Amino acid sequence: MRQAAGNGGSLLGRAALGAVFLVLVAVFLLWRIDSPRVEQLRIALLERLTPVFSAIATPVTGAADFLRNFRSYAELRRENRELREQLRQMRIWREKARAAEALYAQLLALNKVRLDPRLTHVTARVTADSGSPFSRSVLINVGRRDGIRDGWAAMDGLGLVGRIAGTAERTARVLLVTDATSRIPVTIARRAERVILAGDNSPYPLLDFVENPEAVRPGDRVVTSGDGGLFPAGLPVGTVALGTDGRLRVIPFADLGRLEFLRILRSRPPEKVASEIDLAPDTLPSAPAGETENEDAAPAAQADAATAEAPSPIPPEALEALPRPPRRPDSERPESPDAR
Repeated sequence: MRQAAGNGGSLLGRAALGAVFLVLVAVFLLWRIDSPRVEQLRIALLERLTPVFSAIATPVTGAADFLRNFRSYAELRRENRELREQLRQMRIWREKARAAEALYAQLLALNKVRLDPRLTHVTARVTADSGSPFSRSVLINVGRRDGIRDGWAAMDGLGLVGRIAGTAERTARVLLVTDATSRIPVTIARRAERVILAGDNSPYPLLDFVENPEAVRPGDRVVTSGDGGLFPAGLPVGTVALGTDGRLRVIPFADLGRLEFLRILRSRPPEKVASEIDLAPDTLPSAPAGETENEDAAPAAQADAATAEAPSPIPPEALEALPRPPRRPDSERPESPDAR
């Protein structure tokens, strides 16, 4: 029965397909015949079929519009995805541009620092923050191979950062001015008073050994004093401020929270002044030959003049040859008071 039903379905499908073909052929022939009666028939047929075609065309048009909109939606999604990717890349480039701009500003500020022309320096990059809750220090990418030594001053583009406190072959450690072990001799520029800048692991180090704290004003400029030969004199450090604890503190010029590049100053040891004991006889300045002869001849001439002025002593033979006065007789001698 299934085979019979399949054969029946196939015959019915073939008949329907043939009928549709015949209808199409008839319509084609009807539209090809050029006759007034056939023309009237065509018009009447169109009037009857137009509403049907309109009803059929409405869903077809809607489906076409839906497909068109779907394609537009897919295109918009693709464009949106591309724009999002471009926006992500632009954000990355924006961050890189900001970092490059900040780096350029730091290098520019570093080059604007005015120092003693006799001081030379080495520019170093901060590679890591080696600080802890109990210390404040950073690592730089220069070391003993670059001639770096302990105690040299480190600056950024604004002011003093700290000093070298440990060197390796390719790296060095910079102890910041805010470290609890940092002690730097400084000067309050307005009063020319020499004090000590002492770190206490806070952002603002203390000013110790101030003779008259009442005379110090907030905003006074603080520079290095150069005492002890640790740092060159006149390096900018910061400005005075009054802390919340009532103690005098310094707001550093350097941005210690954003260190990228540092300038390491090559400090020279202070020259030793030689004393008179250290001077050798051959190092004393020698007088000209003419002046030496004059100086030697002057004492001799003075001695000759003194000898000429002083009376020469009388020899003993001349004293014996001198005539002696006659001796009086005893009767002519005066009597002594006791004899009277």
